[in-house]
Amino acid sequence: MPTQLRDGQTLLFIGDSITDCGRREPVHAPLGIGYVRLFHDLLIAREPEKSVRILNRGIGGNTVFDLRSRWTDDALAHRPDWLSIKIGINDLNQHLNRGDDWLSPKTYEATYRELLVRTRDALPETRLLLISPFYLSRDTASDSYRSRVAALLPKFIASVAALADEFGALYVPLNDIFSSHLDRRHADVVCPEPVHPNLTGHLIIADAVYQTLSGD
Repeated sequence: MPTQLRDGQTLLFIGDSITDCGRREPVHAPLGIGYVRLFHDLLIAREPEKSVRILNRGIGGNTVFDLRSRWTDDALAHRPDWLSIKIGINDLNQHLNRGDDWLSPKTYEATYRELLVRTRDALPETRLLLISPFYLSRDTASDSYRSRVAALLPKFIASVAALADEFGALYVPLNDIFSSHLDRRHADVVCPEPVHPNLTGHLIIADAVYQTLSGD
C-alpha cells in the first residue's frame, strides 16, 4: 500500500545520532547513511511516481532540550508537510547520570509537548510522525546500567505514545518492533550495541516508518 505522502510534499526527520547518521559529513550529506536515507530510497523504489523532498535534521547527542533550542531554524522554518521526531535515549541517559529531575520522564514529556504545541501553532496543517525511543538489551542484572535503562525506558516510551494520541500523530512503536526481532535472533544482527543500529537495524526503522505512513 502506498504512503500518505503526496507528490511535491516535504518530509523532515529530526532527532539524535540515530537520525543524524553521518548526514553532516560531506561524503554522506545531506541524508546520512541511516534510516532516513533508506526511507528515501524505499520511497523511490516503491512509489516512483512521487517526488517527495526528504530533509534530515538529526544531530548526534541531542535531547529534547537541544531540539527546543533549534526548533525554529531546523524544523519550523522548513515548513514541512510531514514532521518525524525520534528523540529520547539521550534524555534517559542524562537523567540516570545526573540523578535528579534533569530530563526526568515528566520533564521530557513536558518539553516534547512544547515542541508539538509550537508546531501546531505555527504549522497547523503539518502532519506528525512520532517514533518511540528504543534500547536493545536483555540484561536483567539488578546492578547493571543496562538493566536500569531498560527499567526506565517504558516511561519515556509511554510519553511519546501519549503525545501521539494527544496530537493526532502517527506513531511508530520502535522498541516493540526491535524487541520482536530479539525474540528471533541475537541483537548483534540488528544492533551491535543497545543504542546504535547497524544497516540492517536502520532498514528495520525505515521500513517501519514506511509501513506506518502506509497505514499498514
